[in-house]
Amino acid sequence: MEYISVKEWAEMHGVSARTARNYCAQNKIPGAFLVGKTWNIPAEAQPPRHAKNSSGSHLLTVLREQKAGKTKGGIYHRVQIDLTYNSNHIEGSRLTHDQTRYIFETNTIGLTDGAVNVDDIIETTNHFRAIDYIIDYTDGKPTEAFIKHLHFLLKSGTSDERKDWFRVGDYKKLPNEVGGNDTVDSDKVHKAIKALLKEYNDKKRHSLEDIIDFHQRFEAIHPFQDGNGRVGRLIMFRECLRCGLVPFIITDELKMFYYNGLRNWSQIKGYLIDTCLCAQDNFKTLLDKFRIKYTD
Repeated sequence: MEYISVKEWAEMHGVSARTARNYCAQNKIPGAFLVGKTWNIPAEAQPPRHAKNSSGSHLLTVLREQKAGKTKGGIYHRVQIDLTYNSNHIEGSRLTHDQTRYIFETNTIGLTDGAVNVDDIIETTNHFRAIDYIIDYTDGKPTEAFIKHLHFLLKSGTSDERKDWFRVGDYKKLPNEVGGNDTVDSDKVHKAIKALLKEYNDKKRHSLEDIIDFHQRFEAIHPFQDGNGRVGRLIMFRECLRCGLVPFIITDELKMFYYNGLRNWSQIKGYLIDTCLCAQDNFKTLLDKFRIKYTD
């Protein structure tokens, strides 16, 4: 198990170091232990739950309950499979929807007629963990530590982790591009993400357009060597939950509209907004099926 410092954990969850130490002293963080005068906290430990979710989201309550109860066939089950399959498939995973479902439901690979990329399997199971993380942690505004931890969860154990130039859970070392377009230089990523987070977090309330705008600018920065799209879409889903908005999943059918919207955001915001609204309508149909309340 990986352990981190009070400062690192506090930054990850958007609380002060003093609050984090108080949580440890009051035994509110499972697994935290004291060595001398220094607290060691499990990297995946979550803040203590409050009586009421800050987002007021009924969906979030249901997701947490079904996750804790390991409920099969509910909305949590469906989100894990659909979000993981579609987000990975957009980025080139060759696993089918049925294979993704089989891995989630049985924790085994199953039989296949063709070769399967090991990284596709690892990143699928990692993505399940990342979804659990965004469901558990919705009580604080996004931070650099939170974003980096999502990347760590997604890319741990992959072949990329064995490459000297690849940083799992940290910003890119080498320049990259997206869709043939240049992105922010590696030595300027920290400053760019910090500025983006400050502008976003300074807003008292966030609309769906605010969340989409954050996503487009995050993807334009492209802070990681790989995994930017999946991390960015996880953040969007999480921010919708945190802000009490209906989340959405960009399906493979919407991929080209989504990419077109990202490219043309600075000229015509409607392309990406309309695509996300279409995806949101699809998710509302799913919520109706499971009789989960939401606000239009």
